[in-house]
Amino acid sequence: MKIALVIPTMDRGGAEKQVVLLAKGLHDAGHDVRVFLLTRDGPRSEALRDAGVPIVLIGKRFKLDPSALFRLKKQLIDFAPDIVHTWLFAANCFGRVAAKWAGVPVILASERCVDPWKTAAHFWIDRRLQKVSQAITTNSSGVKEFYVANGLDPAQFVVIPNGVESANTTSVAEIDREEVMSRLDVPSERRIILAVGRLWPQKRVRDLIWAGELMATTDGNTTLVIIGDGPQRDELVRHRDAVSAPLHVRFAGQRNDVAELLPHADQFWIASEYEGQSNAVIEAMLAGVPVIASDIPGNRDLVIEGETGWLFPLGDEAALVRRSLAVLNEPEECKRVAEQARQRIATEFSLDAMVQRHIELYTRLLSERRVSGQ
Repeated sequence: MKIALVIPTMDRGGAEKQVVLLAKGLHDAGHDVRVFLLTRDGPRSEALRDAGVPIVLIGKRFKLDPSALFRLKKQLIDFAPDIVHTWLFAANCFGRVAAKWAGVPVILASERCVDPWKTAAHFWIDRRLQKVSQAITTNSSGVKEFYVANGLDPAQFVVIPNGVESANTTSVAEIDREEVMSRLDVPSERRIILAVGRLWPQKRVRDLIWAGELMATTDGNTTLVIIGDGPQRDELVRHRDAVSAPLHVRFAGQRNDVAELLPHADQFWIASEYEGQSNAVIEAMLAGVPVIASDIPGNRDLVIEGETGWLFPLGDEAALVRRSLAVLNEPEECKRVAEQARQRIATEFSLDAMVQRHIELYTRLLSERRVSGQ
């Protein structure tokens, strides 16, 4: 099949990572795949170029740039794909319209997150454009339920969980704990709690800072290390300095060695207000790290209370700390839950399974389109 994947950027986001993994998997399976970037390039493109996947930059200059729509249409006509699969709101809008105008046989969209920022106008656009697509993929039942509650047709949704690369498919260097502590600039005797994500309001990093300080003062020997960057970085560092200290809560910036650090973490925290399906949580589970997560739809698909991790009420820092202390004090139970989580991710959220489910969906929709003669 000839497949076009359309997404706004190649920034360091979860959807962007899944597009990279899917594109590489489709390419390795023998399909002709191209990635179309609606707005700008970004750091995740490097992996696509290394894999030999072509990238086409459309260069949308502002929110309602009509020239980008026509440029994308022209590029799609030149490529003549069997499938156009768009990801995230801007690409779902521009991409589906351009694909329709280009006469593409099968058009899909992808919704990756519960999006409380959307207004009635956004949902009206989503409902209108659903009429030109044959399916909408998403990574969790929580995202599907959110969009169905806002008027979209549930019959179009196909849930395909995120895929994660296993240790067998990646060249992750094994490092010892001493090296980990040195890289993070944390005293070697302390226990590490990791949090990974973009520093912006969705992730509720302020909650993590408060909980990290409370955890460190209660337990006496923990350091919360927050990995990531984003528009709130300076504000959050100032907040940390006002209520805590680097020994208790440390910002480690954007890093490329998270996979090497994870196996040495004592816990993994996520306090997000909303999620689709967190790649960071999946990767922590696969690394055998106990996960404590905010009780929201996207996290519930991954974290089954007492079976694959633990949940705490959104915004309740004290509950997060109480749960974390209990987990630290029950090492055997902690080990059992972490292993169950690792096994579930390895079987149900494998990269191969994610790619194969997309191939099966594309094949079915294309076959149905051909049978119908449209």
